[in-house]
Amino acid sequence: MKRKMTVLIVDDNAMNVLVIEEMLKREGYERLRSAHSAAEMFRTLGGEADGSVPGVPQVDLILLDLMMPEMDGIEACRRLQSDARYKDIPVIMVTAVGDSVKLAEALDAGASDFVTKPINKIELLARIRSALKLKLELDWHKERDNRLRQELQLARQVQESVLPDEVEDGRIRILAYYQASEELAGDLYAWHRIDDNRWGIAVIDAMGHGISSSLVSMFVASVLKESMRTLWSPERVFKELNRRLMGLQWENELVHYYCTGIYATIDLEIGKLNYINAGHPPGFVYRSEGGHPDKLPVSCPPLGLFDKLDLTPSTIQLSPGDALYLFTDGLLGAFEGEEEDRLGQLAAFLRRPGSEAELERLVGRESPEETTRSDDRCLVKIELCTKGSGQ
Repeated sequence: MKRKMTVLIVDDNAMNVLVIEEMLKREGYERLRSAHSAAEMFRTLGGEADGSVPGVPQVDLILLDLMMPEMDGIEACRRLQSDARYKDIPVIMVTAVGDSVKLAEALDAGASDFVTKPINKIELLARIRSALKLKLELDWHKERDNRLRQELQLARQVQESVLPDEVEDGRIRILAYYQASEELAGDLYAWHRIDDNRWGIAVIDAMGHGISSSLVSMFVASVLKESMRTLWSPERVFKELNRRLMGLQWENELVHYYCTGIYATIDLEIGKLNYINAGHPPGFVYRSEGGHPDKLPVSCPPLGLFDKLDLTPSTIQLSPGDALYLFTDGLLGAFEGEEEDRLGQLAAFLRRPGSEAELERLVGRESPEETTRSDDRCLVKIELCTKGSGQ
């Protein structure tokens, strides 16, 4: 560890620097650097002193003199802590001052430890070993976190790659507006063309946040893709999805993952919508003649909680010019009040004629409640085109 870690000694007294350097060299520390003022220290950290990569600190520990002209150690320490590039470098304050108030001020400014002059060699080396050990562990955690972020970014790209493209074929138009709250999301949407006249459309919300819900979401996406293709009807698709979710084995029996969702099939030839709502926020159907929307209310509990469910689909008649909106509960976070109030505000917003840009802004809108944890947001719009539209 000694050979790999770099120590920067900062003191306006050249003799003090020389003494500390000699102590450390005799103990096997080879990577030693020095500065005779706080300003020189910052130039060294910024790479100006040796031509190293600008802004990338090549230092693992700073021994910083408390009493220096122009800028003392306490102010220098504050500036180190205020800079994201340097705040994780441990600082051991070196001082001849026995004032406990000054030492407390130095620690409050961000110093991790201190030694007093005249320097006791054994004490100095022990404090350096302790600080470098902590720095080594911190670097390991930062590197691991960096690798994890890269893996999450890749996983996010994989997640987004399975989401379908928009549809516009003259009789039906399907668009999705989507925003994940984190690197990985628990919401997903999917659609499949069953035959020339029928489409299957699903919006799913895997409960929870972060990696766990995203993995469940990916599992659901895989099952959904296959079952929509081979089973296609709402009752059979959700029966298969519930069976597969119930088959997952969780190491912690107190943690159980499940999902809510709406799956609907639309027959364009006869204008019929069949759907099942599994514990999900209601969808809205807006008629071409205007008025309040029809709701697609809950018809069964969420999937993955119970072995047997009453999966009886409901039916709504549709006409050209009608529009169907399916969404996850995260979208309600764009409004204020209780859940019913938010649903009413969302229904009123969607009832107004608006552009795609307005829907994108809705999905990206910040929550009015600052304390509310952000959630994934998903909105799918299905339009049944009138004759001649969408051509």
